[in-house]
Formats: sequence, structure tokens, C-alpha cells
Amino acid sequence: MRSLADFEFNKAPLCEGMILACEAIRRDFPSQDVYDELERLVSLAKEEISQLLPLEEQLEKLIALFYGDWGFKASRGVYRLSDALWLDQVLKNRQGSAVSLGAVLLWVANRLDLPLLPVIFPTQLILRIECPDGEIWLINPFNGESLSEHMLDVWLKGNISPSAELFYEDLDEADNIEVIRKLLDTLKASLMEENQMELALRTSEALLQFNPEESL
Repeated sequence: MRSLADFEFNKAPLCEGMILACEAIRRDFPSQDVYDELERLVSLAKEEISQLLPLEEQLEKLIALFYGDWGFKASRGVYRLSDALWLDQVLKNRQGSAVSLGAVLLWVANRLDLPLLPVIFPTQLILRIECPDGEIWLINPFNGESLSEHMLDVWLKGNISPSAELFYEDLDEADNIEVIRKLLDTLKASLMEENQMELALRTSEALLQFNPEESL
């Protein structure tokens, strides 16, 4: 198994780094099954989306496939929150968190040469793409809906502080390693709530490979 400490997360697709992290925590994690399903989705997308179309139309079609035909959506009624974070469960149940859904959509989009990028907004992960005309398109990975700056400002004021302001740097591309670290923080908390203490400990050990100066 590849070491988390030696893996260059920012040079690999986000999903690949997430799969590696899952392998480090769950001995039964079915990595090959996950890769096979991701590639199946890519093949389906390539059958439906012509790369001769303008970038915006390609992305619109991909979003319609992802949240429509394929049925991906925000997790609701999931018995264990961790199931919204494990990629194998997300692909099986078609339900997930902003990070897990975003990672799957990013995998397919990037294989279609669509320059979709992750952004760690103060309230959740969002996705962004720069269109040929310079316009920035922001997307909510929970449902594929477009996000306006006004909507993001409302999120900030409602979730952070009434005096919070939206800054351009809030919409900067996030490093994959930062996204995965936040995913593991959430996963650790979820596993502890579910009393899955052995997996929670292994998640802590995985986090230590990102932050070796921190203690368990």
C-alpha cells in the first residue's frame, strides 16, 4: 500500500487521494471496485457528451447526467454519517456529502477535460470552473445548482456571522491535501459518534501523516 506521507496529493486527482486515505483506514476498502465504477461513469458520460460542444454545454449535460440520470444527491436518512463519506458507499447509494459528491463529479469532469476545481468555502466545499469568456461558474456539489455571489454572501452571514463578508480569496482553488484533511476530520468525528472507535483511531493515525506534529 502506498504511504499517505509520500503520496503527492496535489498532483493526483482528488478521488485518487481519497481512495488512498480510505485504504489506510479500512482494510476492507474495495479500491478496485471504486475505480471500476468511476471509469464506468466516465464511459457513460463520454457516450452522452460530445467534446465538440462548448465547455458550458458539456458541463450542463454532465450535471444533468450526474444529478438526474445517475441519481446522485445529498445524503438524507442515512443511518451512519460515515456512509456519506466512504467513496464505495457513495457510489453504491448515490448519496454523499459535499466533498464526496464533489470528488466523484470532479473525477468525471476532469476525464472529460473540463477544468472543474474544488473550493473550500467557509461553509462547505463548492466547485468552480472558469469559462472561456472569463466568467466564473460556481456549483453546489449537493445538487448541481449554480451559486451566485449573493447566495454565498447569505450563506456566510447565516452560518458564520451577520457581519461576515465575501472575499475573492474565499473562491480560490483548494489544494487536494487540504480537502482530504477536512474530509478525514469529519470522518473521524462521525466514526466516534457511531462508536466505531477502531476506525476512528485509524483515521487519527491517517491524519497524523498529514500533521505529524499533532498528537492523537
